[in-house]
Amino acid sequence: MSARMHLSSAHDAQPHTGSGPGGHPSAPGEEQFALAAELLGLLGDRTRLALLHALTGGEADVTTLTEACGAARPAVSQHLARLRLAGLVGTRKEGRRVIYSLRDGHLRRVVDEALSLADHRLTERPEHD
Repeated sequence: MSARMHLSSAHDAQPHTGSGPGGHPSAPGEEQFALAAELLGLLGDRTRLALLHALTGGEADVTTLTEACGAARPAVSQHLARLRLAGLVGTRKEGRRVIYSLRDGHLRRVVDEALSLADHRLTERPEHD
């Protein structure tokens, strides 16, 4: 199964039944590590990360996202398709426009934390919890 399908189907199929925070497993198993690695691999692209960051502010169409991330429109469309197939972004139609949104609050927090970590490294701010 491809990473895209695996991520999408795993998120849709897994209920939150663990004993950790939010019902997640307190001790991740091999499947969680594998899926997390696939997810972080998708986030490892600058354009995809910029797109996801733009979507943390709310829904947007391709034109708005193209302006926000500074990439060419065809590249933005390809990245959005990949994120959609992985189940990380959702879509809805508004007339002829396709509107994109983040599908999960966890993803919003991961993006925010990754950018905060980068900010701390670049500005040499002290680390904290």
